[in-house]
Amino acid sequence: MLRLLTIEFHKLRYNRASKVLSIIYFGLLTSIALIAAIKFEFGSFKLHLAEQGIFNFPYIWHFNTYIAAILKFFLLLVIVSMMSNEYGYKTLKQNLIDGLSKKEFILSKFYTVIAFSLISTVFVFIVSIILGAIYSDYNEVSIIFTDTSYLFAFFIKLVGFFSMGLFFGILIKKSAFAVGAIFVWLIGESIFKGYLFWTFKGAENTTESVNSIMQFLPLEALSNLIKEPFSRLGAIKTLANSIGKTFEKATIDFSAILIVCIWTTIFIYLSYVLLKKRDL
Repeated sequence: MLRLLTIEFHKLRYNRASKVLSIIYFGLLTSIALIAAIKFEFGSFKLHLAEQGIFNFPYIWHFNTYIAAILKFFLLLVIVSMMSNEYGYKTLKQNLIDGLSKKEFILSKFYTVIAFSLISTVFVFIVSIILGAIYSDYNEVSIIFTDTSYLFAFFIKLVGFFSMGLFFGILIKKSAFAVGAIFVWLIGESIFKGYLFWTFKGAENTTESVNSIMQFLPLEALSNLIKEPFSRLGAIKTLANSIGKTFEKATIDFSAILIVCIWTTIFIYLSYVLLKKRDL
């Protein structure tokens, strides 16, 4: 494993685009702290986001992983360009000539996906701990480490998403087209979801029926891992209660974790099958 990872990071080390994208990604993760400085003033109405509890333990785990997950597209570009460069610079063929098997090649990419995901998760953990130590009203150990399961969901989400990017990178070979294919897939899932709503229109529990089907699609399953955190904010809850609406407590959907793990396995296996059958 270490040997395969060393090979991949050696390639990335001399890839300027990958280094720039990685720096931008981790820079943006760090910039989550800038949210604390955001203030809104509309006449007598004043809103300081940091004072609304977004960096309170344990809410910070939900909020930060949700925001950080939005930024995953920067690392997706690194993953797909990593595969594009293998074909463009013919390093894939050279690796196979040098004795690397196709199975080891796919494993080296998958280990890189896991490494990026793990580094990102640890990075978000460190940023969250620092922000929580500064802004949180609750600093008891039992409270601090409540809801850290969101970090695990974040890790699984990155691994699943990057594995999907790896598959399309191998399938299409060109990074721009591979990223485009993922967006087309996203549009396809959205159209299918709209079709399901139209099909179940007028039926009882329409939303539940649609979600019960959509949860098995890869991008929908990924989005189900970490639901939006904003309805948990005190200010939004107060507003919701004033109009008679309540929000359920956010929880990790472990069935979504299982579905994403299955899709991850499928994408990695298909990547291997595709590479095995392809004439290089």
